[in-house]
Amino acid sequence: QVQLVQSGGGLVQDGGSLRLSCAASGGPYSIDTWGWYRQAPGKQREFVARDDSAGTANYSDSVKGRFAISRDNVRDTVYLQMDRLTSEDTAIYYCNALIRPSPWALLTQYWGQGTQVTVSA
Repeated sequence: QVQLVQSGGGLVQDGGSLRLSCAASGGPYSIDTWGWYRQAPGKQREFVARDDSAGTANYSDSVKGRFAISRDNVRDTVYLQMDRLTSEDTAIYYCNALIRPSPWALLTQYWGQGTQVTVSA
């Protein structure tokens, strides 16, 4: 059974940096698209970044130029490098993946457990 396990959250000061990780396990499988989402208190979950199977990255306007998504296909891991963090980035961050369990199976969406990122002075 496929699982996504996140790490790297925590408390950081305004202007600081943080790196999140999300690793898939429990194959066999192939990973198509990786993504990051976040949910701030009182708000809906929102898109942050996406990296498709061809390595093309997309970002929301609120994080473009500050965040960078990358993937390690050998370790089945995705990363989110977050720089110049502000209080507006405070949220629970979730990784997401579209995974094909076998060549004949449908793509299936999986979510990580979420990790808290808190930005303060």
